[in-house]
Amino acid sequence: MMKRILFAFHIILAMLLTACSDNDSFTTSRSNLLTFTKDTIKLDTVFTNVASSTYTFWVFNHSGDGIRLNSVRLMNGNQTGFRVNVDGSYLDNTLGSVVNDLEVRSGDSIRVFVELTAPENKKEEPQLVSDDLIFSLESGVQQRVRLQCYAWDALKMTDLHITADTMITTTKPLVFYGKGIEVDSGAVLSIKGATLYFHDQAGISVRGTLKTDSVVMRGDRLDHMFDYLPYHRVSGQWRGIHFERSSVDNTMTDTEILNAMTAVRIDSAAIDTLTQRLTMNRCIVHNAKGFGVAAYSSNIGLYYCQITNTLFDCLAVFGGKAEVDHCTIAQFYPFQADRGAALTFASLYDDLRLSCTNSIFTGYDADEVMALRNDTTLLFRYRFDNCLMRTPAVENDTVSFKNIQWETPKDSIQGKQHFVNIDEDNLIYDFHLDSLSTAHGKGCYISSTDDANTQ
Repeated sequence: MMKRILFAFHIILAMLLTACSDNDSFTTSRSNLLTFTKDTIKLDTVFTNVASSTYTFWVFNHSGDGIRLNSVRLMNGNQTGFRVNVDGSYLDNTLGSVVNDLEVRSGDSIRVFVELTAPENKKEEPQLVSDDLIFSLESGVQQRVRLQCYAWDALKMTDLHITADTMITTTKPLVFYGKGIEVDSGAVLSIKGATLYFHDQAGISVRGTLKTDSVVMRGDRLDHMFDYLPYHRVSGQWRGIHFERSSVDNTMTDTEILNAMTAVRIDSAAIDTLTQRLTMNRCIVHNAKGFGVAAYSSNIGLYYCQITNTLFDCLAVFGGKAEVDHCTIAQFYPFQADRGAALTFASLYDDLRLSCTNSIFTGYDADEVMALRNDTTLLFRYRFDNCLMRTPAVENDTVSFKNIQWETPKDSIQGKQHFVNIDEDNLIYDFHLDSLSTAHGKGCYISSTDDANTQ
């Protein structure tokens, strides 16, 4: 019995020693190479002097023997702005951007982390930044992984405070940090032909007046959440625009407001039924993690505007006066099933005067138009004329509803089928009317041949 036990022990010990010997053997053969999950690491476009997200890849040793690395280094040292960590060892840019004496045992792997903070390039357009990460094997073989990224010079501002009439116009991207932009009472901020990027929690607070023309406003993330999903398709990336009580005479023309929290909020003020506090012409409000446009006891005008895909209501009019003409209000918010309506209007605190003409109100749900009236002593006046409305038909009211196309889930063309592209997998939306849509002549895009605007 004891002999059998000793014999078994010797066999197990021999197996362990053999295994250790195999794992601990290293080769200098030039035919034994490392394998990389990618031979080129392409980072997303970044703003210069702003750190990128962290990208990773794996290095495998499938060669059958251990491989020693004399060094891993960046070919251009610290000149391009790349930062690399190899299996927990940082390539210190002050010491030549190199790490020495690493081992990758047979069947094992190491992980590499890559970041970039690119220096300014003094160019108008994004510029390619590249470097090679060189793995120098003990055998003398050098293997390379290419690192690439486009870097874009931008004008960066923190807590921009507008106290006097100011014009902003630039072809360079503007990136705002901190609170973003504040416009004092009595001051007019005009923005023309510019793209504004807002960091998390930054936005625009307007106590005076804001005028925009040919402007894009969006979050500052240029990278991807997933390979198929860039951050600009993800809602809630910045605070949005807040028009406070004292704000008057605001106009927005050919302006896109993308991936904000509440994109546009207009606070209540003494109602002037003759003068609009905010007028929006040919504007796009898309993909908000709050309201699209929320007006409280205000006077607003929306003309040829697209307001789409919001967690709360796309358009909410809580008292006051609103004129909506040739607008596409569509609720296909993809990130949460418990979303708001395309349109909600109410006389909760003040009289309501709402006029909607030649517009589309549709979405996923069977009822995308909500009316709320808690105080019957307040004026509650609304009119819809030549509109497509996804809501149960209102019978015997030809005063408030005239020439209405009542849409139901039973219609052969309904909801997302009206539009050129509602790609729910990749979150790509084109709200031009499809050739088969029954809503031609309504909405902000009269037909699919209008200027393209794909989100």
